[in-house]
Amino acid sequence: MIKIVKIASVLASAVLFLEGMAFAQTDPGVQSGNRGTGAALSSVLANDNPGILAFFTDGLSRFQDVESVSNSQTGNNGLGPRFNSNSCTSCHSQPAVGGSSSAVNLQASFTDNGVAPRDTTPYFIASNGPVREARFPFFFNSDGGVNLNAPNGGVEDLFTVTGRNDAGLCSLTQPNFNAAKTANNIIFRIPTPLFGAGLIENLDESTLLKNQVANLNNNFGISGTFNHNGNDGTITRFGWKAQNKSLHIFSGEAYNVEMGISNLLFTQDRPLPEEDLLGTGLPANCMNLSGAGYPEDAFNPAESPQAAVLDDVSAFANFMRTLAPPPTGGVVLAGATVSTTSIANGGNLFSAIGCATCHNPAAGNTQMSNITGSLSNVPVNAFSDIELHHMGVGLADNVSQGGAGGDQFRTAPLWGLGQRIFLLHDGHTTDMFVAISDHQSNGSEANTTVANFLLLTPNQQQDVLNFLRSL
Repeated sequence: MIKIVKIASVLASAVLFLEGMAFAQTDPGVQSGNRGTGAALSSVLANDNPGILAFFTDGLSRFQDVESVSNSQTGNNGLGPRFNSNSCTSCHSQPAVGGSSSAVNLQASFTDNGVAPRDTTPYFIASNGPVREARFPFFFNSDGGVNLNAPNGGVEDLFTVTGRNDAGLCSLTQPNFNAAKTANNIIFRIPTPLFGAGLIENLDESTLLKNQVANLNNNFGISGTFNHNGNDGTITRFGWKAQNKSLHIFSGEAYNVEMGISNLLFTQDRPLPEEDLLGTGLPANCMNLSGAGYPEDAFNPAESPQAAVLDDVSAFANFMRTLAPPPTGGVVLAGATVSTTSIANGGNLFSAIGCATCHNPAAGNTQMSNITGSLSNVPVNAFSDIELHHMGVGLADNVSQGGAGGDQFRTAPLWGLGQRIFLLHDGHTTDMFVAISDHQSNGSEANTTVANFLLLTPNQQQDVLNFLRSL
């Protein structure tokens, strides 16, 4: 009994010590000012492949279109019948078009401004919170209980077009998010930023595999793996679990899942996972709402100029792959400029304690590009190995995608982190210290690294936070 009491006393003292450390450090927070994020690659601006700048500009414009159900308006392909948002930019706008969730979440206004007039705003959506999509890790039984033997994990779209003037007689109900909350059977994802995505797409397999071998030589208990495409077996790299192979697939899936728009890659309207499981699918009066047939997003052979001939998904993909990586910048903390010495020291500590074992400053150089020169033979300074890692019970979402299990996530690229508001896959924190600490839990590959971070002096921890906000 005495031994147990002593152990408990030591643990309590350790908790108090760590809490004190947490209060001693301050996340500099989202860095304001224009770092130049959101620009096209330099070779695109130079139009080195004649017409490539037009592709970027056209894609940027379409990325900002606000979709309606009817296709009678220019630029609309047919929103819904279920959707999470009505514009790419509403999810990807911080700190510029192509980024992550902004400070104002437009989803919170959809039930009031006519976008989803018959729906209720889900409990986890707030005007000052992150854009979110929801998933139920498991299906429910007919009695409302969770069936742990029936994995789900598909996206449960938040809104419907029911009640809109352009939606006809389509009548759908929202998923029961409150019941899922009560049953602890709901998880969330936030948008991933897209800057520099073309460089990640252009990393060849051999480079990634050689980098993986180098990463395995560590003393931090870290051992990553890759997700793979089910068709050709190659390494996938986009999404929180690296479930998508290319930016084209990433775009097509998002158009279909997040906005309910069928396209050349995903050619049918998508029912909810439950509608698919029960064999009902979507009601007939909720299909082909635009009246133009399928796919709703298709190429436009009669259009001009040349860029306008492309379908939206192709235009989105071209825009994303020609977005420049986010530049680094200075850091301001409590109104004072952080010294370059602090940032440099933070970078050195970041590597020394093990963070860089997963968040590689560069995973290697790209292969030759047939698209534009800035994608060829350049380092991908994304601070990611593109590998999957076990993050333990604390961050696990119990959703499998491809070869990624319920507690595995792709190492999130950290470039652009200085101007990112919401952190981790579900956006549950805006504080960098909390985000680092939450990497530690039973079964996480990051446990040793986080423990090393917590053993740093308060000044050293502050240097690491300053370094991260410089990215």
